[in-house]
Amino acid sequence: MTCYEGLDAAALARRWGVALCEVYDQVTSTLDVVHERGEGNAPASTTILADEQVAGRGRHGRRWQSPAGRGVWLGYLMRPAEPAAVPLISIRVGMAVAAALEGLGAHVALKWPNDLILASRKLGGILCEARWSGKHPAWVAVGVGLNVHGPMPDDLRDTAVAVDEICPGTDRLGLLDRVVPGLAGVPEAPQLADAELRAYAARDWLRGRRLREPVAGRAVGIDASGALLLERRDGDIERIRGGSIVAA
Repeated sequence: MTCYEGLDAAALARRWGVALCEVYDQVTSTLDVVHERGEGNAPASTTILADEQVAGRGRHGRRWQSPAGRGVWLGYLMRPAEPAAVPLISIRVGMAVAAALEGLGAHVALKWPNDLILASRKLGGILCEARWSGKHPAWVAVGVGLNVHGPMPDDLRDTAVAVDEICPGTDRLGLLDRVVPGLAGVPEAPQLADAELRAYAARDWLRGRRLREPVAGRAVGIDASGALLLERRDGDIERIRGGSIVAA
């Protein structure tokens, strides 16, 4: 693929101010390409775009449907210096993407740890995969998948949504013009600042909801480390760092 929405990779890199951009007709997953570039010493902000992913993935190895021409399938290379910042990248990228979409008139909620919710349905997701050199991060591959063009297939229509179903006229390039520059501004601090916690709380889809898994309780927010806070029936607060979220 020599162009993406009419622009070649070099033009896209200049447009977004990234070090390098590559575009493909089809890949297994943009994350796979980012890992290859990370191992090959590509610079931070290297951006990978694919028209289609044939083995796109989400958390726990779940398949992410990534049909040609229907969405943004984006990989982005980060090289954070602070090890403690790595677990926070997914949350921070989610907030950056949500803020970018706000300019289109789409109020996007965040479902911990990595889902983007629009009109009570899943719009997209964030998946971050780190590679380490001892105790220090060598690189982080950030995958962003966004449904852009609807309608969604019949089997997903009740649970998933595309941006242009809520914001008619949205196209992939216009969306990326907002999303990619925002990724460069993702902080590397080892904890979420108070302002970040407030911004997350304003978009927190789980807050106040009762959950069965990973622990029975009511979601009451996240803490500065990015852990989900669950209030158990006895009133104690439990910090959750992983696991599948199942509503009660």
